[in-house]
Amino acid sequence: VYKVVMNDGSVQMIQNPTNLPPQTEIDHIEEPIVKAAIMTPKEYVGTIMDLCQKKRGTMLHMEYIAQDRVQLHYELPLNEVIYDFFDALKSKTRGYGSLDYEFIKYQKSSLVKMDVLLNKDLVDAFSMIVHESAAYDRGRFVCKKLKEVIPMHQFEVPIQAAIGQKVIARETVRAYRKDVIAKCYGGDISRKKKLLEKQKEGKKRMRQFGKVEVPQEAFTAVLKYDDDK
Repeated sequence: VYKVVMNDGSVQMIQNPTNLPPQTEIDHIEEPIVKAAIMTPKEYVGTIMDLCQKKRGTMLHMEYIAQDRVQLHYELPLNEVIYDFFDALKSKTRGYGSLDYEFIKYQKSSLVKMDVLLNKDLVDAFSMIVHESAAYDRGRFVCKKLKEVIPMHQFEVPIQAAIGQKVIARETVRAYRKDVIAKCYGGDISRKKKLLEKQKEGKKRMRQFGKVEVPQEAFTAVLKYDDDK
């Protein structure tokens, strides 16, 4: 839940990014911060510190629990923890890392809402609140992931990540092409051209009115964000 302070001084508690008021009406946004205790074998301490830094963490202190076990204490934005932090921790420590955290405060931060458009239609389920400094990388990642999982249609499917009216990343799922001239024997070039033009116009109409099929895996794929990629 984000604390959104409006220009008139009122406060709104927002959980769903789609309910975020227009940026022009917002004075600032405060995000929940958690205190995290991360247990790891000592050989992975440097790797975990790098991970926490990428996740906008602030180190509080470090202590040795045993000769070969270290506990790192960090303040981390909850936003960064819920987006694949635990999976990244397990991956970087070969399964030996563990995480406990608790909410401690709200903190002012430079956050923006990033929307995703498929065939120029806004898909609310993909909207997310991200830190301004990471928006471009996150946008490119989301577009690339969606391109991998959205099947080809009879029309080209543009995938766009946008902040407000500004498009910050784009990919395109190419249309599959039906061979409309397969039965057109001989060298009748003008007939072939007419068939291809007719196909082109048909795809243009489909692109305008067609609905994009989004597989279920797309909704989980966009959450598996790895800063190293």
